[in-house]
Amino acid sequence: MMGYDRAIVTFSPDGRLFQVEYAREAVKRGTTSVGLVFDKGIVLVGSKPVMELAVPDGSGEKVFQIDDHLGGAISGFLADGRVLIDASRVKAQVYKLTYDEPMNVLGSVKEISDRMQLFTQYGGVRPYGVAFLMGGIDENGAQLFEVDPSSAYYGWKAHSIGRGAPEALKLLRKSWKENLKQEDAIKLAIQALRAGEKSIKITEVELAVVNEEGFTKYHGSDGIKFIKKYW
Repeated sequence: MMGYDRAIVTFSPDGRLFQVEYAREAVKRGTTSVGLVFDKGIVLVGSKPVMELAVPDGSGEKVFQIDDHLGGAISGFLADGRVLIDASRVKAQVYKLTYDEPMNVLGSVKEISDRMQLFTQYGGVRPYGVAFLMGGIDENGAQLFEVDPSSAYYGWKAHSIGRGAPEALKLLRKSWKENLKQEDAIKLAIQALRAGEKSIKITEVELAVVNEEGFTKYHGSDGIKFIKKYW
């Protein structure tokens, strides 16, 4: 059995991929991220711990812009997430230059999912130890997807990933409802994040809203005033 528990990615006799299971454990140890749909857009929020003496240069981000209509939040290994986000940004721009229109949300989700799936097939590589919440607006309206380390993706109205996901999901299941207004959605997303990250500080919150006006991110000293209204 130990042969299925090392560098190779292959099925064990009982049908398990141990390396993918370990990647999921890495996500469960990551800081919490939350996403939810409201009547005209998406809210994404994540926890970015502030380290003493660290330079606030944008490193360690948990919430990213992919295109003007699309964003993502991650949990797990930051380096893995950064590589996949960069790849999805390139794909979005290539699509826009090729077809003169933005890539739809599901298409971008599939691009990341397909890239992740390749790393569950070959020896000498490991699966990406990161999960995504990707949300945006296209011709089908506001949409939110989760992509897990196995490369499977799921559509959600509201969801959470990371170590505090069970607690955050309890609140989301209780409080989310159809046609939420943007103000209520932001408040609920922050409440869910605080439920999952009990000791989080307002300076550690990254929040993004994707609506008809585009992608807007609030974090750090510039975003504290906005986030404080919903704290």
